[in-house]
Amino acid sequence: MPYLTPPPDGAPNKPMTHVPAGAWDCQIHLFGPPAQYPFDTDSPYVSDEALPETAIQLMRVLGLERAVVVSGGGYGRDYQYLLDVLRRFPQRFVGVILPPDKLADEEILRLDTLGVRGIRFVSEGRASNLPRILPDMAAQAQNIGWPIHFYPHGDDIVQYAEPLLALPNHQIVLDHFASVPAAKGMDQPAMKTLLKMLDTGRVWVKLSGPMRCVAGDMPYSAITPIARALIRHAPERMVWGSDWPHVNMVGRQMPNDGDLFDLIAEWAPDEQDRKKILVDNPAVLYGAPARNSI
Repeated sequence: MPYLTPPPDGAPNKPMTHVPAGAWDCQIHLFGPPAQYPFDTDSPYVSDEALPETAIQLMRVLGLERAVVVSGGGYGRDYQYLLDVLRRFPQRFVGVILPPDKLADEEILRLDTLGVRGIRFVSEGRASNLPRILPDMAAQAQNIGWPIHFYPHGDDIVQYAEPLLALPNHQIVLDHFASVPAAKGMDQPAMKTLLKMLDTGRVWVKLSGPMRCVAGDMPYSAITPIARALIRHAPERMVWGSDWPHVNMVGRQMPNDGDLFDLIAEWAPDEQDRKKILVDNPAVLYGAPARNSI
């Protein structure tokens, strides 16, 4: 039986950290009215509404201009709600889909026109209703210029590094710090693997969802040395995401999104690094205009 995921904090604080003009949130999820957009029958959770209008208000409080809507895992591989949001708010949002096993090139072009800018795979350790690595679709994504996104589980990036790098894609984005367990420290195999992947020049990391890598509540301090090391290693391939509305926080304190944003000042003390992470790097990954061919 799916559980109801707790709602986000409805009163976000204004960040204390300076936010540069043109800043992006590179990972949010949205959920429409359940009667209109039902959850996948295999989803482990359901959610109350997390509407684009609410996300836009949060973006105003945080000082952000654009956001990447990742189709919620609660919808499985149905990306209809994402497309509806992109049609309504093309200046605010672009999207990343959880794809079916096959997509025609014509459908990929249609999605690109609507503002989709990537596909997402997950590890075998994640929910059964979500897509595993699909090499043929990864090739289609490369043909149209989309990055692929991958969400590992625990420290299994060690096992997934080779199959990911065997894909043809020039841009491979690892979600939520590549899921590296922060408590295991800097010398763990997962962290060493991640740094080697960054050395290829093809791998990017989302500095998002610290609560996915750390037990307990804010300020998730165990992630700080990992975040700083990643930023030192490849500041030009780091992006930030809030992961709003923070699904699956059952039994944990819900973070305030303004306070959560302010963690970036600890992770990236240098203002120029923060500008790269918040403005320049997202524009490279997600800011391309729609294509008219594959």
